[in-house]
Amino acid sequence: MRTIVHRHLGKVVAGAAIAVAGTAVMVGITLPGSAGADDSGGQGTGRTAQTAGQAQEQGQGQGQDAVQPGVVEQAPAEGDRGKGRDPLTDDETERVEKLALDRGLSRSSENVEGDKGPQRITVDLSEPEASELDDPNAPRRAEVSYYDYKDDSLVTRTVNLDTGKVESTDTQHNVQPPLSRDETVEAARLLIADPLGAGLRADYKDATGKKLTTPDQLLLNGMVFRAVPGTPASVADCGKHRCTRLFVKVRNGSWIDSRDLVVDLSARKVAKVG
Repeated sequence: MRTIVHRHLGKVVAGAAIAVAGTAVMVGITLPGSAGADDSGGQGTGRTAQTAGQAQEQGQGQGQDAVQPGVVEQAPAEGDRGKGRDPLTDDETERVEKLALDRGLSRSSENVEGDKGPQRITVDLSEPEASELDDPNAPRRAEVSYYDYKDDSLVTRTVNLDTGKVESTDTQHNVQPPLSRDETVEAARLLIADPLGAGLRADYKDATGKKLTTPDQLLLNGMVFRAVPGTPASVADCGKHRCTRLFVKVRNGSWIDSRDLVVDLSARKVAKVG
């Protein structure tokens, strides 16, 4: 009989969920289908059909009081521009991204993969200014936030959608917004390729019988990691640097515990903290 060795990276968790130190909760969704199905060998289906027939006959005799079948209407086509506090339309989002990313920022910054141009984080509708709260014709503005890996800064630009102009630029350091999908995927890519990812690769092999080579083989969640007193020196820059701890799940399979590893995206290194 084969003996399973507990690796330094973590164990494949056989259950459907994993406790993540109170920081993440997985929510299950029950899809409609067999819920409420009758177990009486098809008798329930017959009763349902009979009841429906009786209801139909009663409805025909009641005229306008009969319950009419519901009608599902298609959502109206999304316009090029929203109004007031409407969410940004797809066209507005695409336009504001182009307006916010000028040539200067594009050339002077780097994204998570080290290429030119900052890493886009979010695009959101801006709150109106205090003097515009009661103005129905107040201009619509959007905020675009980027993370610049060249100097570890968060850059936020406010764009006036009416004029097409960038009204303000705010740059902050030591600020860590939630990770984008691209950043989480890049962190997994670094972890898979790193020597400290050996346990992750082995656990994946045990769970699936296949070799782990790309992040596409996993379901991923990432949370920003900041250094606190007592953390190892190898992650002392996390908070100033962009760092993450990953929560990894085999597709259609079990969890793999990698919480003792931190990926420093700024330095492109993996460190062990547990």
